[in-house]
Amino acid sequence: MRAIDISEHFLSQAHWVDPVRTVDGVIVGRPDKEVKTILVTWISSLKVLNEAIVQGFDAVMTHEPTFYDHAHEREAMDHWEISRVKKRLVEENDLVVIRNHDCWDKWPRIGIPWAWGHYLGLGEEPAVVSTNGEQLRYDIEPVTLDLLAARVAAKTALMGEPFVQVAGDGERKVSKVGIGTGCGCRIDLYREMDCDVSIVCDDGTCWWGELQRAVDMDMPVIRVNHGSSEDPGMATLTEYINENLHGVTAVHRPHQGYYRLIPGRHVG
Repeated sequence: MRAIDISEHFLSQAHWVDPVRTVDGVIVGRPDKEVKTILVTWISSLKVLNEAIVQGFDAVMTHEPTFYDHAHEREAMDHWEISRVKKRLVEENDLVVIRNHDCWDKWPRIGIPWAWGHYLGLGEEPAVVSTNGEQLRYDIEPVTLDLLAARVAAKTALMGEPFVQVAGDGERKVSKVGIGTGCGCRIDLYREMDCDVSIVCDDGTCWWGELQRAVDMDMPVIRVNHGSSEDPGMATLTEYINENLHGVTAVHRPHQGYYRLIPGRHVG
């Protein structure tokens, strides 16, 4: 399949995506290139692009932007020197970067939020799906907030995030768990879905806004890194490609958090 055919495969089935306004598509590289191997990644960092070239992949499929701008990354390719470096690297090595964000964000049952809920072990099926398809509620056996947070941290630790942020009474029992990824983490919507706790990500919430509102409403919150919440969806995307795109082999490149957590200690 050509790179453009692969992108069109997803867009043709994603009725929720506006084909004119979407960020999805072939971002850089030859759209007509024949693609047999794809490296699937949450974000196409310079390190990941170099890995794809060294390992001989034809294309990289990324969820997040390559050129540091969510909605206008093609226009941003020449904005910064590092963007120009990445663009030259892709073009000079005949690599292709395909973005799959809007399609996979809401792909039913195996897309980003569903994959996150399954990875956390919350259940096979959500009890409630928001009308916009971005936020889900899973019903579990009652458990304390801190124990639920510890279970989440055990999962995110496998991706380099051994700690999660928690707001609320750690001994409170919770059972109606709202999850969301990216910008799909609206506290008001979790309340409308009758959630008694929410697991959000740092890209979709800020402490002076959504999170402070949750605290003031006495609604417990667990917050993780954006990449941790969405990388399980990259695994399901890889499986989907291997099962549905004839002649194309995909490999998941697991995301690992960039930052480290350093505890305070006496110096000197």
